[in-house]
Amino acid sequence: METVKNAANYVAESVQGAGATASKEANKNVAKDSDASLSSRATAAKDAVIDKKDEKSHDIKGDTYKEASKH
Repeated sequence: METVKNAANYVAESVQGAGATASKEANKNVAKDSDASLSSRATAAKDAVIDKKDEKSHDIKGDTYKEASKH
């Protein structure tokens, strides 16, 4: 039963990590957009850094659940 929970948690973390990756990429594009206002670009750059942190966090948690589900 614990293996099933770990597998489900792995999938959930993978999905959340993919969402953070997509958000990071979108924010990076806004930060690079010369047509966007300076404040929008600065906010997007800050958000991209936060998304990168979230992405890594979900990857680490997902890897932990993946390993736990093997045992």
